[in-house]
Amino acid sequence: MHPQPIFKIFGQGVYLYGICFALGIVACFVFLYLAMRYKKFSETSSDAVLFIGVFGTGFGVFSAMLFQAFYNYLDNPAGGFKLGSMTFIGGLIGGVVSFVGVWNLYMFVIRPRTKIKWLTGEMNAGLCDALPFIPIGITIAHAFGRFGCFWAGCCYGKTTDAWYGLYCAKHYNEITGLVSMGDKVIPTQLFEMFFLIALGLIMALLYFRFKFNYNFAVYAIAYGIWRFLLEFIRADDRGQFIGSALTPSQIWSIVMVLIGVGYVFVQKYVFSKFMKHPELAVVTEEEQPLPENE
Repeated sequence: MHPQPIFKIFGQGVYLYGICFALGIVACFVFLYLAMRYKKFSETSSDAVLFIGVFGTGFGVFSAMLFQAFYNYLDNPAGGFKLGSMTFIGGLIGGVVSFVGVWNLYMFVIRPRTKIKWLTGEMNAGLCDALPFIPIGITIAHAFGRFGCFWAGCCYGKTTDAWYGLYCAKHYNEITGLVSMGDKVIPTQLFEMFFLIALGLIMALLYFRFKFNYNFAVYAIAYGIWRFLLEFIRADDRGQFIGSALTPSQIWSIVMVLIGVGYVFVQKYVFSKFMKHPELAVVTEEEQPLPENE
């Protein structure tokens, strides 16, 4: 664990958590860019996904803090409503909702009315074409983030004497620069990181090898079940819903599973009809025979 800053820039500490968080976001967008090039997205289509994705990521970070502040307030109203720590599922909800909202705003309001050339270029692919591989990018960013949580000493599990138990750095004193070490705990951050890596690889194989278009459902169901079960061995206090025996993350995990199941049908009967398959259109054009000389 290394919750203290590793160096300072203009008097501000730079933490391993922040570095992992930033690397995860960069890796996610690099993957999305390469995936869209591989699938022959036009420049306008790729730019739309990336730029709106940046907005969704920023709003997702704010949403993650907002959700956690709300949970903390419910658990301890006397402490006030303060933004600070984050919860991933809150960030995921805010990021997805804001991305979809801005995408529809761009497609149905801004794009038909603007005269800005780079906003009105040819779009040979839409959001429905990107949905099958966007969850892979999310798992990449999330895996980096969980590695950052390990260094920060948050999101830890219950105390254990098992061989895999690791000491958790609970507190860092910014004045003395000292870190107080807690007991050995289950490294749930690392468990989740490895799970996310495996899930991302499976979804990548399904999509790029077998042209599987239901990865959003795979992600929502798999991560929802995983997170629900993982909460039973998590020990860090993240607040409670009033009158609920479940943690907020477990409640949202159930919602994720239900959304994942519903998405299977939406993808099959709705979204599949709006997919443009730009990679197939390019192949078709290249395979057309040349006109015969008369």
